[in-house]
Amino acid sequence: MTPRTDAQIAARIAADIPDGSYVNLGIGKPTHVASHVPEGREVIYHSENGIIGTGPTPPEGEEDVELIDASKRYVTANPGAAFFEHCDSFAMMRGGHIDIAVLGAYQVAENGDLANWATLDETFPPAVGGAMDLVVGVPTILVMMKHTDRAGAPKLLERCTYPLTGLGVVSRVYTDLAVLDVMADGFRLVELSPGCDLDGVRAVTAARIHT
Repeated sequence: MTPRTDAQIAARIAADIPDGSYVNLGIGKPTHVASHVPEGREVIYHSENGIIGTGPTPPEGEEDVELIDASKRYVTANPGAAFFEHCDSFAMMRGGHIDIAVLGAYQVAENGDLANWATLDETFPPAVGGAMDLVVGVPTILVMMKHTDRAGAPKLLERCTYPLTGLGVVSRVYTDLAVLDVMADGFRLVELSPGCDLDGVRAVTAARIHT
């Protein structure tokens, strides 16, 4: 099989985001989605640390040290951008004012349960962060993730084994091997990554995949 790269997954997600959407991009890989929105399509990005209307990463040497997103990446501000207090930002998330959130995940269950934080050991205390607010208040949750972990174990499961961020909240999962919708009877295949086959994907998925 030929897995998609992170950039290719991000581009695939960007293609599904409608024009005019208000979008929150989770920390880490989901931030790459902003670089792949099709030309002519407007997407308004919200960052939970208090920005709406974030623009692209500034050129090296032109960074504003006071203008960062929730991933602590330097960003720019598009025309019309606004800045606000942290509580107001979370009120936007909880109040249903964001259309789509793109999040990373450790595990996704076939019923849409999401686990994107974990207590790994004493040096990494629990840190669910704003994800729990996003999954409660944002109607469409898209997940960007590798299909398996570093040891090759499935991350798409019948039931999550890590602490849950939200119950039944995931709408669609984009992995390096496939795009899958969450349905009442399990995952439904939307498409395979180029060079991948269904049997191979099922072999590394610990959940049902319907076509």
